[in-house]
Amino acid sequence: MTARDDCSADHNVLEGGRHPHMRRRGFLTALGSAAVAWPMTALAQQKAMPVIGFLNSTSPGSVAPFVIAFRQGLSDNGYVEGQNLTIEYRWAEGRYDRLPALAADLIGRKVDVIAAMGPGALAAKSGTSTIPIVFLGGGDVLGTEAIGSIGRPGGNVTGMSIMTTELDPKRLDLLADLVPQARVIALLTNPTRTNAESMTQEVQEGARTKGVQVPILKAATEGEIDAAFAAVGQLHASALVVAADPFFTSKREQLVALAARFAIPAIYQWREFVLAGGLVSYGPNLPRMYREIGAYVGKILNGAKPAELPIEQPPILELVINLKTASALGLTVPQYLLARADEVIE
Repeated sequence: MTARDDCSADHNVLEGGRHPHMRRRGFLTALGSAAVAWPMTALAQQKAMPVIGFLNSTSPGSVAPFVIAFRQGLSDNGYVEGQNLTIEYRWAEGRYDRLPALAADLIGRKVDVIAAMGPGALAAKSGTSTIPIVFLGGGDVLGTEAIGSIGRPGGNVTGMSIMTTELDPKRLDLLADLVPQARVIALLTNPTRTNAESMTQEVQEGARTKGVQVPILKAATEGEIDAAFAAVGQLHASALVVAADPFFTSKREQLVALAARFAIPAIYQWREFVLAGGLVSYGPNLPRMYREIGAYVGKILNGAKPAELPIEQPPILELVINLKTASALGLTVPQYLLARADEVIE
């Protein structure tokens, strides 16, 4: 075969598409297409994973045990963070004025559900009427147009009531029983809460029936908490009711330490205060409530409609007493209170 014939043979191979170099080039092209298609498919699968927003008015460290309970509620309904669920966390760090922007960020990301704790529920509701919202809160949420009724809330909001406004007067009663000689019992509130005024009125009305004066102390920062305790003595108050508030919950170590320093008998909302050395608490079990919130979010992800999920109230209200703290304060706990207590810490 001549050189020309060799060239012709090569040309015929090229024309027929059978040249080995061409086959390799086609294989690499196909491989490249697959390499591009695979990450796009993986990305699509990743985006298909449900994303929920977790909006909290406090800080991560202060509610770490409760977040564990929240995840357990999700797990009860088949959702595990990092496996088939993504959680976008937003923390207001005690600054309630940050909540609207944090809620707007979650709404802008088009999360599937928003779990909103405390005053975060109102911020979320004001920003969307379509994304389901599961709240853990009190009268500041229940007393708004966001809720149709307890049994059938309607709209896009449901959740758990912690009965803040209803229980603060009862806490005053319990504290008065623990400190029967008290004629002045101060009330510590967070003025940035939308229901602070109504809650204060409820407590003061209850105090009048017992012949007890209730001066109001206000605090929304750590420094203001310090100042409030310093003012308790100036008011000649014999005891203190710490109103239900997420910011106070996040500062429970500070509050309990100040109560011990100033030797002020105080009552709180959650058991966690008493575990930290506080005198007494009366309210729902907070980890259980967080778990229920997680379960509601899981149910919505599984197809339930928030409008048809009733707003739950605490099944159990716990009275927890710290006898060691009572002894340090020179108090004798009445036997009937010990008998009523769900937990006594000695």
